[in-house]
Amino acid sequence: MEFSKVSEKTVTKAILDNFYEKLKNYVESDVIIVGAGPSGLMAAKELADKKVKVLIIEANNYLGGGFWLGGYLMNGVTFRKPADKILKELNIPYKEVENELCITSGPHACSKLITSACEAGAEILNMTKFEDVVLRENNRVSGIVINWTPVYKLPKPISCVDPIALESKLVIDATGHDAVVCQALEKRNLLKMKTYGAMWVEKSENLVVEKTGEFHPGLLITGMAVSTVYGIPRMGPTFGAMLLSGKQAAKIAKEILDGM
Repeated sequence: MEFSKVSEKTVTKAILDNFYEKLKNYVESDVIIVGAGPSGLMAAKELADKKVKVLIIEANNYLGGGFWLGGYLMNGVTFRKPADKILKELNIPYKEVENELCITSGPHACSKLITSACEAGAEILNMTKFEDVVLRENNRVSGIVINWTPVYKLPKPISCVDPIALESKLVIDATGHDAVVCQALEKRNLLKMKTYGAMWVEKSENLVVEKTGEFHPGLLITGMAVSTVYGIPRMGPTFGAMLLSGKQAAKIAKEILDGM
């Protein structure tokens, strides 16, 4: 076997052309999802399946959030029924344990979800940090301000690197307990958040799915951002509500888009 003859400059040009073409194409999207954890990825997959133009922003160099690790660095992720339906839908192998609780490998489940979102047509910008929101008439969220994640690790005297902005019809905050998009609005006194409560799995999962939706004009919340915004108990290393919340966010987002 012999690899094709390609020079270093050709490799570099291919990377540059691909990145800037992608960025140019997604300067405007239907939906921007901030956070590539399980709820964000699930929402992206569902929307992309319906031919919605979706861009995911992720601050880390990896996708999946806590979905990769599960509880206590042991790589096991659990799901309570009826979330097993999504595992079947994504072709994720799992086993059922007591009380209708299912468990699977975090890396395997996360890889399947990432693949499903990408194959559906969602685009991803990782190592990209959310900095602020774009606001329009009546303080409607109409996009986000972003910068390279490494910029925020630079010493202050040399970190004055201006960000850029991306526009969208809707933004979904899928940033987990930090709820960073909601934080940006709270700083401007446009909304008021609570903070997530102590762990209570049964109560938390039901409420997170129930409360998923539009929290401010143009801004939807999903996953553990819902917990922080409404003061719902945390749930720990169980992920059924994350996936179902992502599905619910996508459903509501599509209804809003259809009504525009």
